[in-house]
Amino acid sequence: MNEAIPPKSAAAETKACCAAVYGSDVMPLLLGGSYHPGGLALTRRLAEQLRLCRGDRVLDVATGRGTSALLLAGEYHADVTGVDLSPANIALASDAARTTGLVDQTRFLLGDADRLPVENAGFDAVMCECAFCTFPSKPTAAAELARVLRPGGLLGIADVTAEPTALPPELSGLSGWIACLGGARPLPEYTDLLTAAGLTVTHTERHDASITAMLDQVEARLALVRMTARDQAEALGVDFDRAPAVLAAARTAIGDGVLGYALLTARKPE
Repeated sequence: MNEAIPPKSAAAETKACCAAVYGSDVMPLLLGGSYHPGGLALTRRLAEQLRLCRGDRVLDVATGRGTSALLLAGEYHADVTGVDLSPANIALASDAARTTGLVDQTRFLLGDADRLPVENAGFDAVMCECAFCTFPSKPTAAAELARVLRPGGLLGIADVTAEPTALPPELSGLSGWIACLGGARPLPEYTDLLTAAGLTVTHTERHDASITAMLDQVEARLALVRMTARDQAEALGVDFDRAPAVLAAARTAIGDGVLGYALLTARKPE
């Protein structure tokens, strides 16, 4: 599969946009504590597929405010490193680790999925939730995820899936990047990307209903955000007047099978 790599300036713009959006205080108002469909229930499902054990070294790529990383450390007793593009998220995740008493099991690093700031083959498992679709160069990111896994280690991805050419116009453009849609691909393309990086895909499963549930949550919270953080939200590209049409288009796309959410795991060969 040939994936076009965006020009360097476009890739940098996309990364800066993602860091600004997901480091903003508006996101927890819209999405709650977990910035991905399925919430912590789906994080636990992913952890089960990764067969996490006490003491496993886990890398959480695009960790956000550390919600999933802290869950893995607290419930599965893993040793977790979180990496994120946003300095604000790294600071908040580190504070949360201290507050929850998990500072010895977690650390949070500022970093880019294209150049993860960790050693080769240093992790038993790598997890990436609702972020792989936003990476401008997915082949580069896939190669990095494979690089940091030990032989026999497992990668778990939960992400938006989409048929890009069939998405309605309401979900395209910059607003699509913010909604994790602009770079989303069909599930078979994700498996091809991981295979090309030298990994063996071992399991896939659909969770399309989790996107519908998140849309319902966003719709319910929009009025609150409009009252309490309108200027911040609009600065990030939220158009409150267009929001109902965008949400309706997303629901239609889910019903048509154009938009969805999936979980997949892959193993690095011994």
